[in-house]
Amino acid sequence: MTALIIADVQVTNPTQYDEYRKWATAALSAHGVEILARGGATERLEGREPGRIVVLRFPTFQAARTFYDSPEYGRARSAREGAAVMNMLIVEGVPA
Repeated sequence: MTALIIADVQVTNPTQYDEYRKWATAALSAHGVEILARGGATERLEGREPGRIVVLRFPTFQAARTFYDSPEYGRARSAREGAAVMNMLIVEGVPA
């Protein structure tokens, strides 16, 4: 069953966040992650105004967790410290 990582990011330091993006892009590539959305236009339908929205697809829940816990993404997370407020979660997909 597929899984998604969904992130809502409030960028607080755009210059430093660019460093995070560099390392996150390398981690995404290393893990063969499918990027479904990455900072495109949004329109709030209900609730609070979103920040930068990222949606990533993985073949399994465990693959999403492995990516998040990987040394490659760990480097990106370290680069992001102080550059953004991140709300990120893994969501199990529905069977096809």
